[in-house]
Amino acid sequence: MNLEDVIIIGAGPGGFATALQLKRYGITAQIFEADKVGGLLRNANLVENYLGFPDGISGSDLVKLFEEQARANSLQITPERVVELSHNENLFEVRTSRQVYPSRIVVIATGTKPRKFTDIEIPEQLRDKVLYEVYPVLALKGKRVAIVGAGDAAFDYALNLGRNNEVMILNRGEQIRCLPLLWDRVSASSSITYHPKTRISKLIARNDQEMSIECITPNGIDIIQVEILIGAIGRDPQLDFISGNFHKKAIQLESSGELYYVGDVVNGPYRQSSIAVGDGILAAMKIYRHLKEKA
Repeated sequence: MNLEDVIIIGAGPGGFATALQLKRYGITAQIFEADKVGGLLRNANLVENYLGFPDGISGSDLVKLFEEQARANSLQITPERVVELSHNENLFEVRTSRQVYPSRIVVIATGTKPRKFTDIEIPEQLRDKVLYEVYPVLALKGKRVAIVGAGDAAFDYALNLGRNNEVMILNRGEQIRCLPLLWDRVSASSSITYHPKTRISKLIARNDQEMSIECITPNGIDIIQVEILIGAIGRDPQLDFISGNFHKKAIQLESSGELYYVGDVVNGPYRQSSIAVGDGILAAMKIYRHLKEKA
């Protein structure tokens, strides 16, 4: 086991930016990513507030550019899931399913995980048709899709899939929490319909291709037939690999310049690629100064 100066957990915009800036200082960081790189950008229909793209850019295309830049700078990405992070005798221990990696400094850039349905039972045969991210089904064509949610993610997912599919947005309440421009675009789409005060009460497996969604609406019970159901009902920080004991030490480790949180994992509702990139660059600058002082 080789001792790393810096380990970054997560290969989204924040993790990439941290590693890239460290590379400029001559510091090679090891990045761990359990899934595909890019974080939430993989779900994004159109990124319009990232500088350098006056016409906007799709999330998947922006991720491809990140990957290209990572290869050009020989960033090290290890495709392993971190299952535990601990700190003992002045060193971090990053445990994956394969081995333990020691490091002096750790950057947590793991982003968020989706909240899942807890108020409806999902039949076993429908488990692969109930999703919480849109990127696995971006290639769908000619299907009927229901999306539960009322925020930016739900409406962005709808626009992403609405180009080639019939999409229904089911809002369990009345309030719309998305950006006005997203609402305007959804309203202008002939392939997307919006249904307020529509709460799912039951999922019924019909055959290998479709499911029936029983909904409670202001007009009574309604049955909707779809192939895919997507939940966009909120997200939480992805910190499953951190124990309660580590949380107690985290504040001290942050103040001593050994632990950093960047991007969505720490920014609550402010989930923006630009913010994550800025967090990553700032963290890298602080890490460089910290290591220089310790040298």
